[in-house]
Amino acid sequence: MSMSDLPRDMLEEILSRVPVNSIRAVQSTCKNWNTLFNDQSFTKNLFGKTIATKERESLVVMVMDYKVYLMSVNLHGIDKDDDDDNNVKSSIMHKAKLVSLNDDADDLINHIDRIFHCNGLLLLLCITKDNIIKLAVMNPYFGQTRWIKPRNTYHYYDTFAIGYEKKMNNSLRTHKILRFNDGYIENDQIYEFEIYNFNSNSWKVFDFTHDWDIFFNHLGVSLKGNTYWFATDMSRKGPITDLPYFLICFDFTTERFGPRLPLPFHSYDHGDDTVTLSSVRDEQLAVLFHCEDTWRMEIWVTTKINPKEVSWNKLFLHIHYSFKDWAGSFFIDEKRNVALVLCKRPSWLPVRSNIAYIVGKDGYFREVDLGEHTHNKHCYYPLVCAYVPSSVQIKQDAPVMQHH
Repeated sequence: MSMSDLPRDMLEEILSRVPVNSIRAVQSTCKNWNTLFNDQSFTKNLFGKTIATKERESLVVMVMDYKVYLMSVNLHGIDKDDDDDNNVKSSIMHKAKLVSLNDDADDLINHIDRIFHCNGLLLLLCITKDNIIKLAVMNPYFGQTRWIKPRNTYHYYDTFAIGYEKKMNNSLRTHKILRFNDGYIENDQIYEFEIYNFNSNSWKVFDFTHDWDIFFNHLGVSLKGNTYWFATDMSRKGPITDLPYFLICFDFTTERFGPRLPLPFHSYDHGDDTVTLSSVRDEQLAVLFHCEDTWRMEIWVTTKINPKEVSWNKLFLHIHYSFKDWAGSFFIDEKRNVALVLCKRPSWLPVRSNIAYIVGKDGYFREVDLGEHTHNKHCYYPLVCAYVPSSVQIKQDAPVMQHH
């Protein structure tokens, strides 16, 4: 008896044990298996078995040295009195290398500059060896990639986001990409706001007037299909320093920015303070605030959030350590009140390792060395985001349409 002759329930049980990094190869083995992997009932059952292979384990995507990895994080296995470094290190384990665009010689990708996550899809901003910017959308679980062609051209200082339009039937979602730039390119002022629709494979330009500024290197966070950033006031001459940050949301259903939403602390557009966003199970927004002067770190999570209102609850306060450098991103386990914060060792040290700080209540603090930074020309911070596999199928490229 061949595999194709097995009863469906037995075949599903066998295929559900396939490792994450082998899904693409197995899916392409034959037409019947590809059809099975595209069946939503099967993929839902499959995801249920692979999302948490161990109790209390979470899956995250990490970007280090321009490669994208699937990692397992289990912050329940550590204790504040545990001095065993091996036990702490074992709380962060490699699952698979989801993608390394450096391995694709045809596209001549030099590095992955930024990454955005939404609904199991990854939006990657890639830089070629000729310094050309390319945009890719991936479903790493199925190994699918779609290159998004620009309406005109992409700029390095563009702000990007990925989200989806919510339909009356919550199972139907139209994914979209937001791109905007309101600044100067080689002394020429540009003003571009546009949305890419996956279904129509088209860019739509829209007009928008605003009185705030989002910095391109402050990555937005997707939550329930919308994207949130922290922003600051801007004057006619540009951003004003010493004005507080606040949240701004882009609603992909209405294709509009919402009103200013308050942060639960006072942080300003100056100095070395860190403010960075994360999400909790696509249900809550989380924000980390680290004051360099006082070494005070606060993590807050939302008790209610939508594009027009927000309320906050403090997860914990920690005063112990100076990051000495900007923290790029973080992941929290709100049940244990522990955070995983990624950054790099200070630039003045001879070796710039990727570092994970595990920070918790009652002064808990541990440091995990994730490995030496192996690239000398660029030194980007490692990134982390929670990840849940998605059954969303990415259609292949079609001729790009433009709408105004």
